[in-house]
Amino acid sequence: MPIFEYRCGACARRFEALLSHHDEAPPCCPKCGSPQVEKMLSTFAVTRGGAPASPSWCPREDCGRCRQ
Repeated sequence: MPIFEYRCGACARRFEALLSHHDEAPPCCPKCGSPQVEKMLSTFAVTRGGAPASPSWCPREDCGRCRQ
């Protein structure tokens, strides 16, 4: 089941909810109970082969493209 991020339109609280694809209605805000919530665009980190998620990382120390 995916985790979705929401923001409450009434109190501006941001929260996450674990929802099934069968759930049709968004959850109510856990802080104020308002049903006026909007789904936020979630961000995530990706790493390859155990490499750090830093844009300055490069396997070759003499590479000038990655270290600027």
